[in-house]
Amino acid sequence: MAKQEIAKQLCAYLEGRGVKHIFGLCGHTNIAVLAAMSESGIDFVNVRHEQISAHAADGYARVTGRASVVLSHLSPGLTNAATGVANAALDCIPMVVIAGDIPSYYYGKHPHQEVNLHADASQYEIYRPFVKRAWRVDTPELLPEIIEKAFALAESGQPGPVLVNVPMDYFSAHIDDALWARLGANTKAMRKPSLDDETAREIVASLVKAERPVVQAGGGILLAKAWDELRALVDHLDLPVAHSLMGKGALPDDHPLVLGMTGFWGTTFTNQQTLNADWILALGTRFKEADCSSWYPEYTFNIGEGGAKLIHIDIEPQEIGRNYPVEIGAVADLKAALKVLVRVAKEMLPEGVSRDQLRNDIAAFRSGFAASNVEMQQSDAFPMMPERILADLRAAMPRDAYLTSDVGWNKNGVAQQFDIYTPGTALIPGGFATMGFGPPAAVGAKIAAPDRVVISLVGDGGFGQNPAVLATAAEMNLPVIWVVMNNNAYGTIAGLQKAHYDLNYGTLFPKAPSPLEQTPDYATIARAYGCDGVRVACAADFKPALEAAIASGRPTVIDVAMINNPTPTSGHWNILDIYSPEGGVGHVSTD
Repeated sequence: MAKQEIAKQLCAYLEGRGVKHIFGLCGHTNIAVLAAMSESGIDFVNVRHEQISAHAADGYARVTGRASVVLSHLSPGLTNAATGVANAALDCIPMVVIAGDIPSYYYGKHPHQEVNLHADASQYEIYRPFVKRAWRVDTPELLPEIIEKAFALAESGQPGPVLVNVPMDYFSAHIDDALWARLGANTKAMRKPSLDDETAREIVASLVKAERPVVQAGGGILLAKAWDELRALVDHLDLPVAHSLMGKGALPDDHPLVLGMTGFWGTTFTNQQTLNADWILALGTRFKEADCSSWYPEYTFNIGEGGAKLIHIDIEPQEIGRNYPVEIGAVADLKAALKVLVRVAKEMLPEGVSRDQLRNDIAAFRSGFAASNVEMQQSDAFPMMPERILADLRAAMPRDAYLTSDVGWNKNGVAQQFDIYTPGTALIPGGFATMGFGPPAAVGAKIAAPDRVVISLVGDGGFGQNPAVLATAAEMNLPVIWVVMNNNAYGTIAGLQKAHYDLNYGTLFPKAPSPLEQTPDYATIARAYGCDGVRVACAADFKPALEAAIASGRPTVIDVAMINNPTPTSGHWNILDIYSPEGGVGHVSTD
C-alpha cells in the first residue's frame, strides 16, 4: 500500500478539485501544508491578517461561484478569521476553512496556544454558531472523507462556510493513498431540486391574474447565477422587479422593469409598489429587517391577511415563511425553478403579457429621481458630495467592472442610486454588514477575474480596518483600485447619534485644519506599501484620477474627502423608535 504525507495528499486532492488559490497566513500548525503547496499547482495568497484572508476568499467565491479555501493557524489565527467567515456565512458564500490545531496527543495539557479554558479539544466549537458544520478530525484516516463532505456541504443547498479542524501532527502523518483515490468515484456537483409543472402553472396563473404583481429578487438569484432566467420570466410576463440589498444587480439597473431596492434605504416609489402589490413572487430572499422597514406593514410590505399574497421560492426551507405568511412555498434551486417557470409561462401565454403603463411609470420615476440628484452629482463642493463621487465613479467605471462595497454611504448609497449593469458584479456585505469587508474582497475578486476592472468603494472607517491588504496587492501586483470616501468619521453612526442625542462622541475622528491635512493620509500609506496613492484636492480632480488609475494597471488608493451627509431614506428602521419614541427623527449631516 502506497503511503504519503497527508499534507501532500491534501494538496493533490485540492488541485484535483480545481482549487487554484488558497488564502491564509502561516503558523506552526500549518507549515506542513504550505511546504506541500509549494510543490503543487496551487497558489498561496499570503496576507498580513487572517480577517483579510477570509474576506478575500469571500470575494473570490462570489466571483467564481465555487467554494474558496482558507488555511488558518490555530486559536488567534482562527479567531482573527472568524469575522470574515461569519460574514460569508450570513451572505451564504461557500468556503472551506482548514484550521491547524495542537497535536492530537496534547489535548487538555494546555500546550502553546491551545483553547481549553472550559473544554478540551474544542477549538472547532468556536465556529459552530455560524458555519454549516464544524468537523474535528479525530484520526488521520478520516481526513479524506471529511474534506470531501466539507466541499459538498459548502456548495450544496443554501451555500456557506464549513470548518475542518486538523491536529497539526495529522498533516505530517502518512496514510494510504487509496483513502484519497476512492473519492474520485464521488460526484463533485450535486443535482439541484427544481419545480414540478403543476406548481409552476399555479405560480404563473397567480401572477397573471394579479392586478399588481411584483417580484422581490434576493441574493439567491445571484448565488444561483439565475439572472438570465429571471430576465426571461419578467420580460415575458412584464413583471416589475424590486430587490433586496443582496439582490442588487439581479437584473441590470437600466432594465425597464427594475423598480430598485426596498426598505429603509429604498425609494418611496419602490416601497409603494411593494406595499400596494396584491401578489409578490419572492425569489431567494430572507425578507431581512432593513429590506422590509423592520417588518412594519405600513412602509414596505403588507403581506398576509388583507394584504398581498406571497409566493416564496428558495433553496433553503427555513427561509420560506420566516417573516411573512406564504400562499405558495417551494423549495428549489432558482436557476432550475426559473427555467421551468419560463417554459410554462410561454406554454400558457405564448404572446406574453404587456403592462405599458407600468413601464411608463417606472421610466417617469427614474427620470424624476435622476433629476433630483443632478445638482449634487454636479456639485463642485469640496469635501465632495457623495452623490458626485458615485456619479463620477459610474461614468469612469467599465460596465462589467466588479465593485465591492463596505458599510455606510458606499453600501446604502450604491444600492439606492448607483447603477449596476452586469449581474453579479456588486459584492456587498449584507447579513453581517462588516466594516473592512470591501478592500480584501476586491483582492479576492481580482484574483478570480484578473481581466476585469475591480474597484473597492469604502469609507475611511472601513478602509482603516484592514489597510494591510495593500501588502498583498503590491506583492501580487493586483491592480485593484480603492476609492476611500473619507468623511473623517464612522459617518452613518455619527449622523444617527447627532440626530438623536445632538452630539458626536466616539463617532468622529480628530479634525484637521483642512481635508488635505487629515490623518491618516491613506494615499501616503498606500505608497509605503508599494501601491500608488492619490489624495484628491478638489472635486474636478477625482474622475481624472480614477481614469488614470484604471489605465495604469497598478494597485491604487484614491483618498477623497467627502461631506458627511446621510444617505436618503424613505422606509423605516425600528432603531429610530428605540432612540426617539416620539418619532420623526432619523439621520442628519455632521458637516
